[in-house]
Amino acid sequence: MTTFEQFFEENPEQKDIYNKEYNDFLLSEFMLEQMEAQHISVRELAKQADVSPTVIQKLRTKDALKVNLTTFTSVLRCLGYQIKLEKMPAAK
Repeated sequence: MTTFEQFFEENPEQKDIYNKEYNDFLLSEFMLEQMEAQHISVRELAKQADVSPTVIQKLRTKDALKVNLTTFTSVLRCLGYQIKLEKMPAAK
């Protein structure tokens, strides 16, 4: 068992915090990567998604919890993506 796994075993509440923050990080990194790959600015993406540049900044800076799902899916659509729900395996 790694020290990482051991830490979560001894502190199960920390695993939930880690998972949430890691997902926020992934979302932020995804947005940055796609904007860079598509050479699209904050203002241009905001215009295409019909949202304010502040909304795009929130998504880029891991403040996505303050952005509603409709807005988020609109931004993703402008980047050529959609949300796909997938059933997770049952927890052990």
